[in-house]
This record gives sequence, C-alpha cells and structure tokens, in this order.
Amino acid sequence: MMNKLSFKRDIDVRHDVDVLVVGGGPSGVAAAVSAARQGAKVFLAEASSCLGGAGTSALVPAFMQFTDGENFLAAGIGKEILNCMWEYGGKVEGWQYSIKAEALKCVYDDLVIQAGVDFALHTQMIAVDATEGKVNYVVFTAKSGLFAVKAKVYIDGTGDGDLCVWAGAGFEKGDSEGRMMAGTLCSLWANIDWSRVKKPDTRKLEEAFKEKIFTNEDRHLPGMWRVGETIGGGNIGHTFGVDATDERSLTKSLVWARKSLTEYERYYKEYLDGFSEMELVATGAQLGIRESRRIMGDYVMVLDDFVKKAVFEDEIGRYCYPVDIHASDSTKESFAKFEKEYYSLRYKKGESYGIPYRILTPRGLDNVLVAGRCVSCDRYIQSSIRVMPGCFITGQAAGVAAAIAVEKNTHIRGFDIKELQLRLRRVGAYLPNYKENRA
Repeated sequence: MMNKLSFKRDIDVRHDVDVLVVGGGPSGVAAAVSAARQGAKVFLAEASSCLGGAGTSALVPAFMQFTDGENFLAAGIGKEILNCMWEYGGKVEGWQYSIKAEALKCVYDDLVIQAGVDFALHTQMIAVDATEGKVNYVVFTAKSGLFAVKAKVYIDGTGDGDLCVWAGAGFEKGDSEGRMMAGTLCSLWANIDWSRVKKPDTRKLEEAFKEKIFTNEDRHLPGMWRVGETIGGGNIGHTFGVDATDERSLTKSLVWARKSLTEYERYYKEYLDGFSEMELVATGAQLGIRESRRIMGDYVMVLDDFVKKAVFEDEIGRYCYPVDIHASDSTKESFAKFEKEYYSLRYKKGESYGIPYRILTPRGLDNVLVAGRCVSCDRYIQSSIRVMPGCFITGQAAGVAAAIAVEKNTHIRGFDIKELQLRLRRVGAYLPNYKENRA
C-alpha cells in the first residue's frame, strides 16, 4: 500500500492574466501568439528547454502536409511559421517540409516575443484547482520554486490533455483494449551521402530480418529525412506499449529506444546505399508521442466525418492528412492493418475535412479550451489531426477564441461563432465555407 502525506504551502500567485497556455508545442505556441495578437494578456508555460515540442525537443524531422494540393490548409500562423523557418535558413532543397530544429526553435522564440507573450521554460504544471466546471488557478514548479497562475481562460496545449483531465474533463485513450500507437525516439545522423541514397528505406528490411539484426521485426519504417548537407533526421524505430501519461512507461521506452538505434545504425550502414559512414549525433530530448488521451468535447469527430469530408457550421479550419494509426505491436497482421488504412483512408487533391470549434471545448468545463493532438475525436481522426500543421490550425483557433471570451467577459461558448470565424479569416485561416453576415 502506498504511503500518503499531506502537503500544504502558501505560494505566490505570480501571474494574473487573461489567457494561460500550458504547453509550448506547436498548438500551444499557435494559441499563445494568436491570443496575444488579439489583445489578450498571455502567459505560456513550457516544461522543456525550448518551444516547439515535436519539431524541436523531439527532433521530428519533417512537417506533414500543409496543403491539400490546391489550398494552404494550415494558413495563418502555420504558413507564417513555415515561411519564417525557411527565411531562418531552414529550407532543404528537394525536401519541402524537412525541419531544421535549431532554426525552428528561433522562429518560435521570435513569434512569442514579438507578440508580447510572457513565457517561461523549465516550468512544469503540477496541480489544477477547479470547481463546478471552472478552473480557478494552476500551480507550477520551476527553479525558483512553486507558484500559481490565475487566468480568465486556460488553454491545454500539453498534448496529453493533462490540464483538462486534472480539471475533471472526460477522456478516451487508445483502442478498445487501451493499446496506443507506438512512439518513436527521433534522431540526427551525420556523414550521409545523399547523392547515393535511394528510397524507400524499407526495401532491405526482410533481408535484415532473416539475418536477425533486429530485436523486433518492425516493418513500419518511416525513414530518414534530409535536414542538412550531410545530415539526416531519423524517424526510425518504435517504442511499442508506451503510455505518455505514465513516467515509468516513458522511462522504459526511452532507455529501450536509445539502445535500439544501434540496430538501425547497422541496418542503414550495411544494407542501404549512402549511409556507410553515418554517425549518430543526437537523439530527441523527448520521445515522439503519437497518441495518448483524447479529451471528450461538445462534439466528437469520428471516421465518418473523414469519409464524408464533413462541413460544419462552426468550422474553424480544414485538414487533409491521411488516417495514420501506427501499430501498437510489431506483428505482420498489425502492420498489414496499418497499411490498409493508411493507403485507403486518404484524400485526392483538393479534398479535406472540416474541423468544428466544438472539438476544442471540453464537456463540463467553461473556461478551458484544448488544442493539438488531444482534441475531441476518435482514433481515426486523431491519427490525422495530430501532426504539426493540424496542431497549428486548432491552436490558432483556440487562441483567438480565448481572446474573444476574455474581451466579451464570457465563457468559451458565450459568443457568436461567426465572430470567431471572421477573426480567423482576418488572420489568414482557410475557411472556405464561412459566409460573412452582411446587413
């Protein structure tokens, strides 16, 4: 039986703001910047040493698509971030959406500073005080000690829905048996001869399996992206069974992932052209997580919405990435299921699904919005909307919505959705189905 103790302290309310954003990943940055640009006083708290999450701390080597082939879907803040990264020297010729992590870190820093966002790194949420569907304050720990932040509206950009769940929101996690997508510890590799590299990286896997170089016969290998002259960003390997809401599970997965990269190093060096001199430079400071909690909101997007290319009256954006549910184990059967879904549940050029505001509004909470990979949806939609351009879309909408709620002194459902859509249009969001009311 676990021992318990009572812990009580008087702590300072260090910030009293309009909007508190917890988590400085792609959705959190988009939310904080968007709210501040609407005139809100914003504090952004990030637990790690930089903003950006997946594309920076986790070293995910590439963005997924921003467009449907005809329209720029992650328009507004998403387009701004991409263009700024390219201007920072983060463009890789021939690899449109590769990420140079150091350039992207600087872009995020610049955006929040220029928008007037007050922010702190190495700042971890440890408690949420909420009563009757309203968050009163959030407690953080940092090098300076414990402190509280009060806000009128709170935005959960944690990726795992921590703020929402600790405030009492309902959630789902994984499949019907609780199994979740495998994570990946992304990596950086030097001394790659890109002139000799051929795709796909999977082409010699079966041969390598026969020669027993891998502990797990994992047939899903997203591969290596070019992120520099001789540098590759590896989205290689899976941590099966990881639960991002359990620190013990994360610890076990990180230890395993670091060791497993020696197997992939051998595979790339011995079986694939252009990698014989490759050298491991770094692994992500955090594990790349694809799935954990999904917060239950006023509307739950489901596969049928994807299939129908749904349109919603409260649409705050549209997106188009395929259903991409990485398997929870390394069996042939699980990989076959992944491939079937990934190649059949995808769109043609110009097609997309609508994203309703209601998936950002957690049931039972009046002053909390959620953005990013843990918005209200089933696993199929989550596997599409979870990627960074999708996070820019939901984060941007959450930030503007929070600012409107503060401005009108109301709750997150207390304003006309048309005003949110109008303001999103004005900041560049892609809303083809919005019709402005004209007197």
